[in-house]
Amino acid sequence: MGIIREIVERDAAAWKLNLTASMLDQLEEYASLLLDWNTRMNLTAIKEPEGVAVRHFADSLSLLTTVDLPKGATVIDVGTGAGFPGMVLKIVRPDLELTLLDSLNKRLIFLDALKTQLGLDANLVHLRAEDGGRRPELRDRFDLATARAVAPLNVLCEWCLPYVKPGGRFAAMKGPDAGEEAVSAAKAIHELNGTLKEERNLTLSDGSKRAILLMEKKGSTPQKYPRMAAKIQKAPL
Repeated sequence: MGIIREIVERDAAAWKLNLTASMLDQLEEYASLLLDWNTRMNLTAIKEPEGVAVRHFADSLSLLTTVDLPKGATVIDVGTGAGFPGMVLKIVRPDLELTLLDSLNKRLIFLDALKTQLGLDANLVHLRAEDGGRRPELRDRFDLATARAVAPLNVLCEWCLPYVKPGGRFAAMKGPDAGEEAVSAAKAIHELNGTLKEERNLTLSDGSKRAILLMEKKGSTPQKYPRMAAKIQKAPL
């Protein structure tokens, strides 16, 4: 798994991030556990160490090139899957107060094993995104919400902006069509008391195009949002 270390160290340096030997050790352990568990359950379509290093680890780290998180910031990763970008951020920034939310319990079972093996703290929440946004303990609470390519941006905003406290931010990690998505999601962003602050376009070391759309929350979430799943699906903002 030495290739993981080599690629992540190189790509992190391209993002101007300096990772310690301990962080690289943890990422190697992460990759090993992920690929092992992936033989028994579908956690990722990427099955090669090189792909994990670039398309999961380096991609997750790119978020730190756009978002400046203060020490002890509260972060929620919505639809975290196998922990991207949340657990990678936690390895590099162990001071973060991290919540990982996913609708599939099998993923959270993996993440529980992962955080135990790596000696990291994270709050695991088994809920659909739109249900969690109505929970008082999660609503309007976080400095940062993030999600990586899990839905069209207008839907993603209704899932994620309710978690963000006024003055906090939502970082949507998207592909090369992010600019078009931002235009079509303008109504949703406005309705949810958000404003688009930055679009950052990135290229991973394998040539993959990525973009991060950074939104700021101007006020508390309007009471009617997020709507029930059927309404979001039938009439997205």
